[in-house]
Amino acid sequence: MIGKQLSPILAEIEASIIEFDCLANTKPHYTNDALRAAGKILLSVIMDKMWDMQEEDNMKIEHRMEMAQKCGEELRQLFKTYCNVDSHDFYKETIVGEDYIISTTIN
Repeated sequence: MIGKQLSPILAEIEASIIEFDCLANTKPHYTNDALRAAGKILLSVIMDKMWDMQEEDNMKIEHRMEMAQKCGEELRQLFKTYCNVDSHDFYKETIVGEDYIISTTIN
């Protein structure tokens, strides 16, 4: 599955960031595209782990959906509060292909 395929790549990215944080005396200068990508990755991982928890608790579908929606809303608020970015603007225009969706603009 995609999570197992991407986990080593994400760990490698994490190690690079830790190394940069320890050695560099400057900010990393991430782009808004990086913020969008990091947000998507974070939300995907949270939703995967939330699904495991919900399965273990035999949670009803209605409560699962409420939790998922609240999680997305809280992540959106986090971006707005600390970055002054509305994550709804991340995917204003998209190109949809057979196997992908790509944003063509980011504000």
